[in-house]
Amino acid sequence: MAATDMRFDGKVAIVTGAGGGLGRQHALELARRGAKVVVNDLGAALDGKGGSSSAAEAVVNEIKLAGGEAIANGSSVTDDAGVAHMIEQTMSAWGRIDILIANAGILRDKSFSKMEIADFEVVMDVHVMGTVKPVKAIWEIMKAQNYGRIVVTTSSTGLYGNFGQANYGAAKLALVGFMNTMKIEGQKNNIHINAIAPVAATRMTEGLMPPEVLARLKPEYVTPGVVYLVSEDAPSGVILTAGAGVFAMARIYETEGVYLGDGGLSVEEVRDNWDKIADPAGQQAYVNGGEQGAKFFRKLAGG
Repeated sequence: MAATDMRFDGKVAIVTGAGGGLGRQHALELARRGAKVVVNDLGAALDGKGGSSSAAEAVVNEIKLAGGEAIANGSSVTDDAGVAHMIEQTMSAWGRIDILIANAGILRDKSFSKMEIADFEVVMDVHVMGTVKPVKAIWEIMKAQNYGRIVVTTSSTGLYGNFGQANYGAAKLALVGFMNTMKIEGQKNNIHINAIAPVAATRMTEGLMPPEVLARLKPEYVTPGVVYLVSEDAPSGVILTAGAGVFAMARIYETEGVYLGDGGLSVEEVRDNWDKIADPAGQQAYVNGGEQGAKFFRKLAGG
């Protein structure tokens, strides 16, 4: 690698769900660039059942054969004791944690009519709490270091919707909400947090697309974006979409809207002004919730 290449020497990274697919690729690339990597994988089936860390061990062996440093961890990201063990294992091995890539996930796809509440709860638990718990466990460590880089994994299903994935979509957009506050709370301690919305051929997508399409959607095409998001140069609070060599940024926009006044507000006024409410001219992507409030008061004052 040339002198200008991005290196992670001296950095310690935890990648969850790294026994295969995207997580494996993220772990391999970070190790190749000098990071010490904790390869976390429960080794469970797609629906979250079963589990052994042989998948994680295999990735660790791959990293070591290539001359890198890594350890395997078989904890479930939803289990408090398991997460605590993963952090203890990392700290006792290397004494710091610079990077967390929260990649672990499961699917329980069904139309909402056929979905059991249990299918909803377990997907929320693995994706949302399985991200929140590791972030909580490393947060004070990163604050003390005045350095941290975190990537959460969202999805186009959360951003835009997809039939049969109400549970997955709810969980994935919840992580954007989590990131939006954590980027603010992490700012003063140089902790940057971002979200990746990947499109890749993995165990989770192999049944959904034809082989020739899957061939163009290798996890390797997503990883460069993720590695950039955990680098020293990383932005914070960004949703990066990535797949097939394409990278783009997703944002939530709010229209300028219209002040209808407080005299005689009615449903009819909302109906009659709908085009103004929905007008995209001047719409903005806010950096925090207060910016929306500021607009409301500005319109009120100008009204």
